[in-house]
Amino acid sequence: MSVRRIVMAGTGSGVGKTTLTIGLMSALKKKGYTVQGFKCGPDYIDPSYHTAVTGRASRNLDSWMLQEEIVQEILVRGSEGADLSIIEGVMGFFDGKNPKTNEGSTAHISMITKSPVLLVVNCASMARSAAAIVKGFQCFAEGPRIVGVIANRVGSEGHFKIVKTAIEQECGIPVIGYLKRDMELEIPERHLGLIPSIERGELDSFFDQLGELVLETVDVDKLMELSQAEPLAVDKPTSLFEKRAEPTVRIAVAKDSAFNFYYPENLEMLEANGAEIVYFSPLAGEALPERIDGLYLGGGFPEEFAEKLANETTVKQSLRAAIENGLPTLAECGGFMYLTDEIEANDGQRFEMVGIIPGKVKMQKKLAALGYREISGKNGNFLLPEGKQARGHEFHYSTFHSDEKNIPYAYETKGMRGVKPEGYVKGNLVAGYTHFHFASCPEMVAAWMIKCKERKIDA
Repeated sequence: MSVRRIVMAGTGSGVGKTTLTIGLMSALKKKGYTVQGFKCGPDYIDPSYHTAVTGRASRNLDSWMLQEEIVQEILVRGSEGADLSIIEGVMGFFDGKNPKTNEGSTAHISMITKSPVLLVVNCASMARSAAAIVKGFQCFAEGPRIVGVIANRVGSEGHFKIVKTAIEQECGIPVIGYLKRDMELEIPERHLGLIPSIERGELDSFFDQLGELVLETVDVDKLMELSQAEPLAVDKPTSLFEKRAEPTVRIAVAKDSAFNFYYPENLEMLEANGAEIVYFSPLAGEALPERIDGLYLGGGFPEEFAEKLANETTVKQSLRAAIENGLPTLAECGGFMYLTDEIEANDGQRFEMVGIIPGKVKMQKKLAALGYREISGKNGNFLLPEGKQARGHEFHYSTFHSDEKNIPYAYETKGMRGVKPEGYVKGNLVAGYTHFHFASCPEMVAAWMIKCKERKIDA
């Protein structure tokens, strides 16, 4: 018995992994297959493409934030009911957390999941040299299993045949197709307006045309053949995601175009531990639902909708009153920004936000923070107490400014540039720029449930 899964890896960032991944997803769907998407690393953006194309929620596989057995379980659970799982890589195949190891890399994920790999090579301005590149990736490390190549940005069909001949002769693996350099379609820039565009269906025609192009020049039947892999054994009785309790508390989760960065596993872990998830949309003017015992404000794009959010005074009042009254709340990145006094846009306009966290968020055109974080709790943090650690990441284009001299930081984060205090904690509010993956510290979920139950009893 075998299952079908394939890792779409690249020789580096920008070689066309995402274009080919969503193109293959669209092409296979046109042929009647059910496709499941996955993304290596912590990124929220690329999975949104996968979800839109396949109709199934894409999931992240991250070997730095999570233990190997959890990565395997996420893959197995997410793949149920799919004919093929496509795992899109991150950066170059061997690029990860540490330049000395494969940790956190696409190569690491391919080994943990025992998945065959398709290598995407940018073949512009080269011929036989493409074989040298592929050969280098084959020989660099033991463990990964590169089973085929897709040539991207070739000049013509003749150019492709030259590259194909060289790679297949020197590397002994098939080159199953190509996309041309002068392809009329270019993937939309992954800017902050991406999610709203996808939700409105504005990219559907792009996905459709890309799928047609892939069917013309890529042998998807060969892809299905190469994707055969051995099943992974997962110990379900110890699962973090299996339901262990009937719903005993209700946690409100903001979900709309302004707030949509949630790992599915985070929500599933809450449900597994007895939470009923109640979605609401601040952007649509929906106030905090009734009979709520906890609140989760995820990341997203509040700055893109700052004026609209600022005008929804009833929503802001309902959130402010509930949090001031002790509602156990986690606000990550966009959620954190929303709870401050105001957001200042790049053009200097200021928009009043909820006003729970004293200070303002100032947008900038330059990236403010990017990378993995080891997170250590500080005193007063009910989710991550002092002495407890979790893992997550930061990615934002804004900075937080406060006139308070002694900010009650929520935690301490450690990244490549050292250790820094981060976030804001007060009462039952924990907020900050860092995105958590709860599976890196399941105790966070247990602590949240306890606090929600305490509030319910006191109410």
